[in-house]
Amino acid sequence: MGRPQRAARGGYVYHVLNRANARMTIFDDEADYEAFEKVLAEAVERTETRLLAYCLMPNHWHLVVWPRKDGELSQFVGWLTLTHTQRWHAFRQSIGSGHVYQGRFKSFPVQDDEHFLAVARYVERNPLRAGLVRRAEQWRFGSLYRWLRGAAADKSLLATWPVPRKPRWLAHVNAAQSEAELQALQRSLQRGNPFGGEAWSARAVRQLGLESTLRPRGRPKKQRKGS
Repeated sequence: MGRPQRAARGGYVYHVLNRANARMTIFDDEADYEAFEKVLAEAVERTETRLLAYCLMPNHWHLVVWPRKDGELSQFVGWLTLTHTQRWHAFRQSIGSGHVYQGRFKSFPVQDDEHFLAVARYVERNPLRAGLVRRAEQWRFGSLYRWLRGAAADKSLLATWPVPRKPRWLAHVNAAQSEAELQALQRSLQRGNPFGGEAWSARAVRQLGLESTLRPRGRPKKQRKGS
């Protein structure tokens, strides 16, 4: 089976996920998280990609980005992961000892309406869902903490959202998401299919060439003779 198609057209919002190789721990301590955030800021500056939300977890990370130009998404994430890998190995004096990341990053396009807010909420409450904190804002290594408690220079890393936050956004993030919403998000994470309304998703599939993300997985069933 070939690799799944990846959307790379500018003007769309995308959720991006990358995991560590064999799900090993990438971030052992505060310094590791801060080192990645430094590389992330450099990547934003280099490509002018708009970073809307993010969350760093011990063995993976989530980004929500809004590239302006075609091909910018791959350029941004490619530079980010390569540079972080090089610095991660250099710090540990382990250059040449193996991959940090498991392979290609996963991404899917997101409609810039309530669907975007659902994705941002999913990303920002990830540490709470994983049981790492009792409240989402206690996790220091993500956009929610940066937005709430960061200095002006910290907040400048984050771009203005395409739609306003819901009132009482913090309470909204800390409230559990519905099972149906989580399942829909997980499908987009696994398949790379657009996350949005029916009409918007159909248009995005055509414009981005994502028809393969909607096909059933596995080999097609053989048709019986005479059927």
